[in-house]
Amino acid sequence: MGLIDQALGFHANALALRARRNEVLASNLANAETPGFQAKDMNFAETLRAMEGNGQRDGLRGATLQRTDPGHLEAPVRRSGGGVELLYRQPTQPAADGNTVEAHIEKAAFLENAAGYEATLRFLDGRVKGIMTALRGDSA
Repeated sequence: MGLIDQALGFHANALALRARRNEVLASNLANAETPGFQAKDMNFAETLRAMEGNGQRDGLRGATLQRTDPGHLEAPVRRSGGGVELLYRQPTQPAADGNTVEAHIEKAAFLENAAGYEATLRFLDGRVKGIMTALRGDSA
């Protein structure tokens, strides 16, 4: 485990996992009118716990995040048979066409996950600023 991994802790994995979950939830919302579409989600806490329990600091290998510059670091993404384990959501009222997306549930999950993403991002920002302050030797 590198020094950056130690400094950022599990929050870097949490950020990547939350980004992946946002993609899944957005896909559900985009397919709300697609006949037969099955809404999916992941168990965020369980997946993150499993990654950390296995010592996988790069536990998210394989996500569909794209590097747009050769200088960018690869985002960690966990592979579990082709990606993060996705579970089918059990609808309270499935549509007659077989679609299981319930927009109000997906929107609520998306907003909750987005808030968690922002909180994790702010935490990481504070941690990086603290590291930069320490490296510069600034005293407050």
